[in-house]
Amino acid sequence: MASSSGMEEERDSMEDYEALISTTDVELLKRAWRNEKAAPEILRFEFQLVSRLREQIELMEDTIHDKSTSSTDPLFLSLFQMDFDRTLFLLRSYLRIRIQKIEKYMFHIRKTDELWNRLSKEEKEFTEVCIEDLKQHLEESVLSKLPATYQSILRQSVTSEKDDMVPEPELDTFVLCRSKEYLTGIQLEDGPVDDRSKLFEMEPGVLHFICYKSIKALVESGKIDLL
Repeated sequence: MASSSGMEEERDSMEDYEALISTTDVELLKRAWRNEKAAPEILRFEFQLVSRLREQIELMEDTIHDKSTSSTDPLFLSLFQMDFDRTLFLLRSYLRIRIQKIEKYMFHIRKTDELWNRLSKEEKEFTEVCIEDLKQHLEESVLSKLPATYQSILRQSVTSEKDDMVPEPELDTFVLCRSKEYLTGIQLEDGPVDDRSKLFEMEPGVLHFICYKSIKALVESGKIDLL
């Protein structure tokens, strides 16, 4: 039977752990992950949140290592490990979703200041490398063999008035969302032209299926969560 001092030590360890991995940060990560997964465009990188979570994960790894070499209750250690794995999975998934968007829309992101400024330093470096590698591959395998008027990576031909070979996010995509507060004056960007002059309102906590373009700014400001 575990001594009372041992039980107190386990309880103190659990309290330290709960303080270590803040419920607020985990919930914020879940929210960022859901928003990024549902949004058709890449959102602003959560710099401070990711930085805090990386520090917490490092501390958690050290704690798990220390506990695994001591006489810690296996059940306690298992629960500790489970929460660690869950947090690490969410963080990796969040970063992976962003990388997938960069790979798909790299040229559009690079030429759009608003989107470019949403990336982290590492993501910008990754984007630059992807663009250069893709350019080199296309030029060596295809473009160099085409007439000069069709050798652009961004345009179908020199007569094109815009970069018509660059994929862009479909902002007209419909998304499931809910508001954190009562919102009014939302301008609808879809439906019959006559209806677009009407303003839409949202009650807090109520689910809505709506065009992303209509709530884009509200998602960015944190007033609306995507699901």
